[in-house]
Amino acid sequence: MTGRLNSAQPYVLGLFRIVIGLLFTCHGAKSLFGLLGGVDGQGGTAATGAWPGWYAAVIQLVGGSLVLVGLGTRFAAFIASGAMAYAYFKVHQPEAVWPVQNGGELAALYCWTMFLLIFTGSGALGLDKFIAKRSTAHTREARKREPVAA
Repeated sequence: MTGRLNSAQPYVLGLFRIVIGLLFTCHGAKSLFGLLGGVDGQGGTAATGAWPGWYAAVIQLVGGSLVLVGLGTRFAAFIASGAMAYAYFKVHQPEAVWPVQNGGELAALYCWTMFLLIFTGSGALGLDKFIAKRSTAHTREARKREPVAA
């Protein structure tokens, strides 16, 4: 049983990354473009260049999209995790100690899920793996064609 679970791990991690990336991207789209109700529930958007909301939304949109497709996953997750840590400690935590009291559950959850992806990488089904496989295959082909030195 454990062997089957272990063999599925890269695929489950890939699905985890896709779901987290999609949800994170939706937050950015909501704040930047007023999609899915916008920042005020009525289609409002974050003011362009406003600190920290607009910058957080850009990180959510771009970082979430990169995590979603599995391209530069570790770097994108690092930036996203830091942004969510900042959001939690600067915006939510001053209101109350516990996330359930200060409305910071999502910031804390996104911070920790992105932190996990820094260490696990994209898993299966990501462009990182696809590019690495193509690069490795291309390198092998190039080596086969090189003349052998005598």
